[in-house]
Amino acid sequence: MSDALKHECGIAMIRLLKPLEYYKEKYGSAFYGVNKMYLLMEKQHNRGQDGAGFASIKLDTKPGERYISRVRSCDPQPIQAIFSDINERINDTLEAHPEYADDVALQKRHVPYIGEVFLGHVRYGTFGKNSVESVHPFLRQNNWMHRNLIVAGNFNMTNNKELFANLVRLGQHPKDRVDTVTVMEKIGHFLDSEVAKLYKKLKKEGFSKVEASPQIAERLNVAKILKKSSKDWDGGYAMAGMLGHGDSFVLRDPAGIRPAYYYQDDEVVVVASERPVIQTVFNVKIEDIVELEPGHAIIVKKNGDTSIDKIITPTERKACSFERIYFSRGSDAEIYQERKNLGKLVMPQVLREIDHDTRNSVFSYIPNTAETSFYGMVEAAQDELNRQKNAAILAEKENLTDARLSEILGHRLRTEKIAIKDVKLRTFITEDSSRDDLVAHVYDVTYGVIKPEDNLVIIDDSIVRGTTLKKSIIKMMDRLNPKKIIIVSSAPQIRFPDCYGIDMANLEGLVAFQAALALLKDHNKFDLVKEVYEKCKAQENLKDSDVKNFVKEIYENFSDQEISDKIGELLTDTTVKATVKIVYQTVANLHIACPHNLGDWYFTGDYPTDGGNRVVNRAFINFYEGNNERAY
Repeated sequence: MSDALKHECGIAMIRLLKPLEYYKEKYGSAFYGVNKMYLLMEKQHNRGQDGAGFASIKLDTKPGERYISRVRSCDPQPIQAIFSDINERINDTLEAHPEYADDVALQKRHVPYIGEVFLGHVRYGTFGKNSVESVHPFLRQNNWMHRNLIVAGNFNMTNNKELFANLVRLGQHPKDRVDTVTVMEKIGHFLDSEVAKLYKKLKKEGFSKVEASPQIAERLNVAKILKKSSKDWDGGYAMAGMLGHGDSFVLRDPAGIRPAYYYQDDEVVVVASERPVIQTVFNVKIEDIVELEPGHAIIVKKNGDTSIDKIITPTERKACSFERIYFSRGSDAEIYQERKNLGKLVMPQVLREIDHDTRNSVFSYIPNTAETSFYGMVEAAQDELNRQKNAAILAEKENLTDARLSEILGHRLRTEKIAIKDVKLRTFITEDSSRDDLVAHVYDVTYGVIKPEDNLVIIDDSIVRGTTLKKSIIKMMDRLNPKKIIIVSSAPQIRFPDCYGIDMANLEGLVAFQAALALLKDHNKFDLVKEVYEKCKAQENLKDSDVKNFVKEIYENFSDQEISDKIGELLTDTTVKATVKIVYQTVANLHIACPHNLGDWYFTGDYPTDGGNRVVNRAFINFYEGNNERAY
């Protein structure tokens, strides 16, 4: 994606089902779980570069022994930073106590981070906060083992203000307003309540306070706690948690917006945000990895019993399509094919733009993440080239010479590596014109492969804001002196903000929205902007379920093609000599390519939860009033 987005977080959870001695004997180390967590997190590095965190729990420790370890970092390389810290502490302990080296019981008792239950998280700072206090996992501490709660997630809640107010009404005093804290405190409230009820019941059964504690851990109904806690949540989430005594869980939202996959055998239960990560780290077959169903939780009790429980009634499945287009690792078998299909399906529009002139067209991609879609586009272009060859042979079959046949068959599709990201330039010069000149050199280009009569076709994952295209890519492409530059987006036009994880909170930053406003001005219909604003304002005090997305009206006067053409104008200035055209994927073709991930609210405005409509209206109000604040 030429415009970098801060986006989905990644979760990883491991529960070891055997004693640590088992892993020492079979794999040579009692640190098997720590090592696997490092791999799970590092292979989800694409999901977070602003921070990372790790937590572990030791089972069956004695009073006075540390059983929870946690480390977090917001360093430039956060995963490396936290595991460097973990390794340093482990090595220091082992060097100071050589007698621990071959004694797993002593290692578990005295060496930090070794344990049986692990939770990891990688993040992008969606709210722009990049302090270590904002990094997951979050910890809610208590002197009762089973009241300790550790939470991490890939999520955003659209109704965080309401959730915060509910906590206050319960008599709590949350330390922060961020949704991670409100979610954790809500779970913590019902955890405390359930523990209190169990203790009261056990006391009647004749258990002493000391005897009651392990009984509470055994009888604690995690599914019941999650059902009560998540009752008012509105958003997309894959929420992971651990209780101090060793229970663990991952809960997925009822629309399946955020992804979660799990694998289980007799040694381990593992959950992660991405399937190929589990495949690679544990060397298992794709069919052995299961997608956690929307509205369900995978719960692993302290004794290792694992269950899949329905926590919330699932709604219409609206799994995030951006997962398939861009966010998830392309090594997943299904995602790889889907991205190729995105390239294939957009090709008919490209052919119209180049007037089917494959002889004088060069195909390429930018950035590297668009490479798979590029392969699909090239396959479709090759099909077109073969059709042209067949047509030429049939048209000339009566007078076809060997030389002419060789000429026809010798026509090859022209593909080149055109754009190279040279360096990540830092905008250390604040004066605008100088900074823009620096940004224009973020990408370098390959010279000598483009002729003046050529069309240059470049496919991108998506075009969101268009800033890099305007200030860098198009200008750099124009230096090659092509006749026409066609920028292709494998995703449809992004018209609406996201409120479930992707950092697209403001309308005015979206180039499709800017194009629609420009078209309204061109057609003397800009009064519609005020009308939409007034409709949005009129809904501010309605229940979320009664709110409608009136921002859709901004786009209804214009076809997709008109908006694409206007985007091309907005991204091109007078210094560009080539004709520039923008081609976007259609929503219909997106759904054909990604049939199981139909979440498309950023393209269509059809939000999967009630809170989404309120968020998009608030984003429009903020735009109209000039408020530079988030809509949720």
